[in-house]
Amino acid sequence: MSNYLENFKQHTVVVADTGDFEAMKKYKPTDATTNPSLLLAATQQTQYKHLLDQAVDFAKKNSSNIEEQVALASDKLFVLFGLEILKIVPGRVSTEVDARLSFDRDAQIQKALNFIKLYEAEGISKERILIKLSSTWEGIQAAKELEEKHGVHCNLTLLFSFAQAVACAEAGVTLISPFVGRIYDWHVAKKGIKDFDLLEDPGVKSVTRIYNYYKKHGYKTQVMGASFRNVKEIQALCGCDLLTISPSLLEELSNLSGEPTVYLNSEHARQAGEEKITLNEANFRYMHNEDEMASDKLSDGIRKFAADAIKLEDLIRKHL
Repeated sequence: MSNYLENFKQHTVVVADTGDFEAMKKYKPTDATTNPSLLLAATQQTQYKHLLDQAVDFAKKNSSNIEEQVALASDKLFVLFGLEILKIVPGRVSTEVDARLSFDRDAQIQKALNFIKLYEAEGISKERILIKLSSTWEGIQAAKELEEKHGVHCNLTLLFSFAQAVACAEAGVTLISPFVGRIYDWHVAKKGIKDFDLLEDPGVKSVTRIYNYYKKHGYKTQVMGASFRNVKEIQALCGCDLLTISPSLLEELSNLSGEPTVYLNSEHARQAGEEKITLNEANFRYMHNEDEMASDKLSDGIRKFAADAIKLEDLIRKHL
C-alpha cells in the first residue's frame, strides 16, 4: 500500500531541498534545489570531497590568479553538484546565483549564463536547469531578460511579499519559491504565537494567496512553496504546483498513511483570487516596503546566503 508521501505526489510535484544525494535516491523527488547553505553543509562530508577536488582542479587549469580561481571553483562546484543531482532526479535542478549580486541585474545575468555554459559543456541542456535568483527588483528583471532573450528558466527565491509574487508573474518567470517557514519564523518572533490552525499559518496563507492569484489570472509562473518548519505546513499546501521539502520532513511524510486533502486547486482559485494589479518599479518598491515581514526577511535571507557563499569560498581558498 502506498504511503502518504506517494499519494501526495499525485497532487503536487515534490522537490528535494537538499544537497544530499542519498536522500534524493531514497525519496525519489521529481526535481532538486540547492543553495550556498546546502552546498556548504554537503562539502563538509567526506563523500562529497571529490567534487570539491574536481572544482579546484578545474580552477587551477583555467587561471593562475587566486581570486579568479576561487570564483571559477565556486561556480564549478555548484555545477558538479547539479550534474550529480541530475543523475538521480528525472526533472530539473535549481542552481543559485550568488546572493551578493542581488542588486546588480547585469551581473546576475552574466553569472546565470556562465552556469548554463558550464552545464552545456557537460552535455546538459538548459531545459533541465533552473537558475535561482533573489526576488529583488533587479533579480526579477534579470530573470525577465534571461527568460525572454536567452530561453533560460528561472526560479525566484527569497520571496516573501505579494508584491514580489506579482512582479515575478508579470516578468514571466518559470517558477517562484515563497518561503513558508521563514514567514512563520518572523510571526513567531514578533508575535509570540507558535501554534496555528492548519490553514491559518501565515506562510501557508501567503502561498495560498499567491497561488489563487496566479491561477485566477492565468499566469504561467508556477508556485513552489519552500522552507517548511513542520509537516502541517506541507499538508496545508497540497495541490500547490510544487513544494521543495527537506529530507527530515520527507521522512515524516513517508511514515504517514492515508490520502492527503487537496486544499489548492485551480477551480477554487478562480473564485478566490484577487483582482489583477500591475506594478512598475516604484509601485513594487513601495508595496514591498509596506510589508514589514517581507522587507525584514528578504534582507536577512540575502545576508545569510551571502555569508554562506563567503564561507564556501574560504573553504575553496584553503584547498587551493
